Amino acid sequence: MTEQEKREALKGLSETVIQITQFKATERPFHNAYWDHEEEGIYVDVISGKPLFSSKDKFDAGCGWPSFTKPIEDEAVIYELDESHFMKRVEVKSQFADIHLGHVFDDGIEPTGLRYCINSASIKFIPKSQMAALGYEAYLDLFQTEDEK
Repeated sequence: MTEQEKREALKGLSETVIQITQFKATERPFHNAYWDHEEEGIYVDVISGKPLFSSKDKFDAGCGWPSFTKPIEDEAVIYELDESHFMKRVEVKSQFADIHLGHVFDDGIEPTGLRYCINSASIKFIPKSQMAALGYEAYLDLFQTEDEK
């Protein structure tokens, strides 16, 4: 995604989305769109629309933010050391739009033991029922059972 495309995509987005995605702000726990969201579907980068996480990998970590065990594809995210706020953490960014998503911690559940703690403002939910119509049909196989594959 070019800088010009990114600037265009940012137009019309809320100040909260801009502060979180561009300036590494964090939304309040338990006061965001997806912390307790349970519908089947995928979560995409709010700027580029590229798939990042699946509801199949979402779990309730009790932290007040949407938490996932892994990204849909390893290449979907990049990692950077974050030493802000007198802590050492690993920041998770979108590979596609280079936006702040949240952080990854090693206190998650199986199968990875990781917890991708993601700001709802950085992602957009695409319901399973709308995935094909919105161009995400390639990801529908994430929701098939072994018998259906």
